[in-house]
Formats: sequence, C-alpha cells, structure tokens
Amino acid sequence: MVRPEFESIKDYDEFCKYYWYREELIGICKAYGLKCSGSKIELNAVIKSYFSGERILPEKKKVKQTKVYLKELTLKTGLIESGFTFGNRFREFFSDQTGVKPFKFNVDMVETVKVVKTTGDESFTLGDLLDIYYGKKTYAQYDRSALQWNKFVKDFCKDEATKIYSERLKAAAALWKIVRESDMKKEYSHGLFEEYKDRITIH
Repeated sequence: MVRPEFESIKDYDEFCKYYWYREELIGICKAYGLKCSGSKIELNAVIKSYFSGERILPEKKKVKQTKVYLKELTLKTGLIESGFTFGNRFREFFSDQTGVKPFKFNVDMVETVKVVKTTGDESFTLGDLLDIYYGKKTYAQYDRSALQWNKFVKDFCKDEATKIYSERLKAAAALWKIVRESDMKKEYSHGLFEEYKDRITIH
C-alpha cells in the first residue's frame, strides 16, 4: 500500500498505519502552523491533537532577561548591588584583592552572603566581605560543629585500634559525646581513645 500524502489522510488512525520519519513530522507540523519541536512521540501527539480538532501551536520564544551587572567592582560596591555569586568574576576580584590564586571563599563568607541576601542588607559591601575573609569582622558565622564532628569521625575510623568496634560510627558518636560535653579540644587522637575507651558504650 502506497502511503498517501498527509493532506488526503482523514483521521489519526489512518495516519498511524504508515511510518513517518521525525523530519517528515516536523515538516507536516511546520506546514500546518503547529508546534514542530520535540521527539517523535511529542510530534505524534501534536498531530493526534490536530486530527481531534485541537491545534497545539509553537511555543513563543521567551525573551531572555539580561541581568545588569556593574562593569567595575570596588570594595565599596554593595554585595547585593553587584549581583554577587560565587562564580569566576567574584573569585577573580577577591584574588586581585588578596593575591591568593586560586581564591577560595571560606565558610564564613558563604554563610554571610546567605544572610545578607536573605535579609536584603544593601549596606553590606564587598569590602565587608573581604574583612570577613581576613577575620577582621564577623557577620554570620558557619556552624563549625558539623565540620568538627566530620573530622572527628574520619580520624576515629582511620585509627586501627578502633576496629575493635563492629559499629564504629556509634562508637565514634559515644566518644564524641564525652568530648563535646567537656572543655577538651574537639579533636580525635589515639591518646583520647585509650583514655576513654572504657566509657564508650554502644546501645
């Protein structure tokens, strides 16, 4: 059976009797002013809708809104005003200020930016953020307890002596509880383990 021209096909069931390449489907959709992008399945759906009396039209192109960035950044530039991100533009700016290459934002800078943006503090400048980097001022500090715990567990598990516990994470947590509730350094050491291993209880 020779495939008829699309114009002479009466309904979708008849249309489905024949094989159509994606390029052909695109051509049909274009010719009838229908949406002509997408996979074969999507194009078939457009044609099915056409046969049922519904026209799926091409999507209107979205006009991209270009963000207005200040051409020049200075230490007096407001963080919000600058459109601050943790991308290369600002990494290079702080690299120029500090002489550190590659420049890495520290956790207090990250936390500060989050709070400045959340509160909409337009008085906070890039210079203030540099002061955060140098520790000259504080604004919003990262909760370091999570970092301390992560390092504590890592170091605990590196110690061969702790292999006596089948559930090392629970054992590390028990020892951490002792350390956390004391004025001891929040760091793991083998000496600490030897001193407190009799008090490590796993429930």
